[in-house]
Amino acid sequence: MNNKRNPAFTIFHRELRAYFTSPIAYIVTGLFLLASGFLFFNTFFLNNRAELRQFFGLLPIVLSFFIPALTMRLLAEEKRSGSYETLLTLPVTETQIVCGKFLASFAAGGTMLLPTLFYAITCFIFGKPDAGPMIGGYLGALFLIASFSAIGLFASSLTKNQIIAFFIAFAICIVFTLISSFLIFMPASVVAFFDFFSAYSHFESISRGIIDLRDLLYFISLTALFFVLTVESLKSTGEAR
Repeated sequence: MNNKRNPAFTIFHRELRAYFTSPIAYIVTGLFLLASGFLFFNTFFLNNRAELRQFFGLLPIVLSFFIPALTMRLLAEEKRSGSYETLLTLPVTETQIVCGKFLASFAAGGTMLLPTLFYAITCFIFGKPDAGPMIGGYLGALFLIASFSAIGLFASSLTKNQIIAFFIAFAICIVFTLISSFLIFMPASVVAFFDFFSAYSHFESISRGIIDLRDLLYFISLTALFFVLTVESLKSTGEAR
């Protein structure tokens, strides 16, 4: 396929190459594996259980922190350095820009998650875990990464400062993750209503090995919403120039 006809693919390739040639990729991945490794081996050694329940139980919170760390520079750095203005002079649309950068952030997040398959292999070597919840957990994790990547990209489109972009994305991700927990003292009907908007609740359902179309549509809709918001944010930036 000709890259000249696919600007999104060109941007995706460029961003992925820049990511893996910078130290941030290895720092973020190393810290993620350190945090996730603690969750797994704490259960494995201290509780003597070959399972990933605790790992998947806290994974949405962990990803709420690490995915924004991956995405914070994608558009903020372009705006700060002035390269975004140069990008706009090329035959490329805002949708193609967002698509390329989203795919790059999703691929980087998936690559960060890949080494944790070692935990699953360890479980099967030393125990007899149910494969269904593990497969569901990793599938749910990919949907989480997609949604949080879209949120992180949106936050990065709002500012030239990477740190501000990180905190905006982290705040949005953690709200979507823990929204029902914030309302624990509210009436059950209110909690149930907001629980529908909780990424944690939908992820938890998938991680049980139960693939419900409603959970998949939730993550697809959340990803699409922030993808569109990012495109609109870039369009408003271009119109303001």
